[in-house]
Amino acid sequence: MLLKTFGWSFAVTALALVAAVFYGGWTGFGIVAILAILEISLSFDNAVVNAGILKKMNAFWQKIFLTVGVLIAVFGMRLVFPVVIVAVSASMGPIEAVDLALTDKDRYQQLVTDAHPSIAAFGGIFLLMIFLDFIFEDRDIKWLGWLERPLAKLGKVDMLSVCIALIVLLIASLTFAAHAHQHGGVHADKAETVLLSGIAGLVTYMIVGGLSGHFENRIEEDEEREQEAQGEAERTGRPRSAVALAGKAAFFMFLYLEVLDASFSFDGVIGAFAITNDIVLMALGLGTGAMYVRSLTVYLVRQGTLDDYVYLEHGAHYAIGALSVILLVTIQYEINEVITGLVGVVLIGWSFLSSVRRNKALAEKGSGDPADPDKDRAGAAGRS
Repeated sequence: MLLKTFGWSFAVTALALVAAVFYGGWTGFGIVAILAILEISLSFDNAVVNAGILKKMNAFWQKIFLTVGVLIAVFGMRLVFPVVIVAVSASMGPIEAVDLALTDKDRYQQLVTDAHPSIAAFGGIFLLMIFLDFIFEDRDIKWLGWLERPLAKLGKVDMLSVCIALIVLLIASLTFAAHAHQHGGVHADKAETVLLSGIAGLVTYMIVGGLSGHFENRIEEDEEREQEAQGEAERTGRPRSAVALAGKAAFFMFLYLEVLDASFSFDGVIGAFAITNDIVLMALGLGTGAMYVRSLTVYLVRQGTLDDYVYLEHGAHYAIGALSVILLVTIQYEINEVITGLVGVVLIGWSFLSSVRRNKALAEKGSGDPADPDKDRAGAAGRS
């Protein structure tokens, strides 16, 4: 199971490290290895959230996510995206931007650094919306009940997430953006750029997330009919599998996953410049890390990890909320990537341990279903 799921990641790792040695010697080897580890540590919460969405999709779209999705993640976001940033921010053609990345690496790094405020605003607001919509939803299973119960009640207010995101964006544009960090340690007023980029991130979330949610809701009736048919089939001794997202619903969920992955990759791409400004080594290292994130997503789905450890998804979304705030703060201040990675690891680790304790408590009570929401609510009520 492990080799089947991570086989391609192992193969890509070997090829990337060999290519790094030929391209940059043993120094290149070390840089690629460090970048791969950086990408994995920063994107573990991405894998957990992706798994929660991917498990709803059928086998065909899961395969698309692992093939076309990998190409978009590895080559699109880790290789093409930094070039596009330079081309747009410097008003130059893509070929000229590629030539700049290969021949004048210092100037290339400077342009990417100067474009960071707009990138951080787009990604920060997009991720913030994911976090807000999660915590404002009334869920059967609650991790931090003392916090999630009142937030779920507040979530009944229409468009509350959008209002909060716009307020946060306005504050960021008036504070952090007024003294945005630029190349060489200087600061510049990027309020207008941050405001426009943040609005673009919000609009992107509402369009892609809204469409995926719309088509997902449209097939709920089909799922209910399928469940009824499954119950009838089980009574007659002919078990059936539940419907998985397909067609337009799965397509827009796939788009949502790709935009989500892009938002997560922003901090990795920007952080990579603290290690190297060589776009080839950057693509090899970050691309290798992205492969492991994809494989880990599939592993979580196939192992049913999110069903067994029910608080993992909560921890991942709290990590997303923390990452969104960090991205907005980095508009003005530099934050070490180690801190960013540790925040996510700590929150997910905490949620995992909480899940383990919960499963043990339920097992001691004689429950055979560790994901029973009714028992979870009763247990949560008893603990609060």
